[in-house]
Amino acid sequence: MANYTKATHSQTRQQWREEITALPSWLKRPIGNASDISTVQQVVKQRDIHTICEEGRCPNRGECYSNKTATFLLMGATCTRACAFCQVDKGHAPMMLDPEEPQKVAEAIEALGLKYAVLTSVARDDLEDGGASWFVKTMKAIRDRSPATGIEVLTPDFWGGKDSQQKQRDRVATVVAAQPACYNHNVETVPRLQGPVRRGAKYDRSLEVLRIVKEINPEIPTKSGLMLGHGETETEVIETLQDLRAIDCDRVTLGQYMRPSLEHRPVQKYWTPEEFDRLGAIAREMGFHHVRSGPLVRSSYHAGETD
Repeated sequence: MANYTKATHSQTRQQWREEITALPSWLKRPIGNASDISTVQQVVKQRDIHTICEEGRCPNRGECYSNKTATFLLMGATCTRACAFCQVDKGHAPMMLDPEEPQKVAEAIEALGLKYAVLTSVARDDLEDGGASWFVKTMKAIRDRSPATGIEVLTPDFWGGKDSQQKQRDRVATVVAAQPACYNHNVETVPRLQGPVRRGAKYDRSLEVLRIVKEINPEIPTKSGLMLGHGETETEVIETLQDLRAIDCDRVTLGQYMRPSLEHRPVQKYWTPEEFDRLGAIAREMGFHHVRSGPLVRSSYHAGETD
């Protein structure tokens, strides 16, 4: 049995190496400035906090760090959902909240001199308010130390439990009241593929998050993003962009899905840089005023820019 396990593991590693080697050339780029990455890693590790930049080994992290932006992952590193594309830890009980986390994140932002910070989180369906008040606590802690730092939030859909529709509205309203610089929530993929890609989430629920934000405070920019490569068509992507504009979503990101391991959903297509350019142009024509479209674009890519 031990020999079978060892052989199987070796085969899996070889298969993964082959898949990485087969990536299109436009998806292979240096990880970024080692000095900038090391500085952020040290500050984060010293405080025992998390960034999605590090958890996901984002290909843009060096560039973002050098531009004084980073995305912090709140409420631990274990998610209560099980999306087929995501490598964040899941499948067991989530971590207890660290009461010092908001202050630790604020200290890290101050120490790094960040001009713009994005706060995201794992889904915490186990919490009474889904973690909405935790976003607010963290925002307050950041502003106490670094009042000039812009704060964008990238929240879960805040759905769950009895009276979910009202709870979702109340939770979103809690975060909106704290006046983030931008409210981001990703639809992730086109309607047809929501089930297999986003387990536990629904397209209409995600659109509702963004609609609620604009209803409560039309002055707060809203943002969403899609990962391409799950089997969607260009027509479906354009229709999804139209749905987002119909609820006055201001900003959008389009990037290539790259599966984190062989246990995750396989890539169905690698979209070319030219195809991303075309979709980006279409999005701008629709009225999105902040568009980032490219193979290596992620939700927080150039988040602090307003064009």
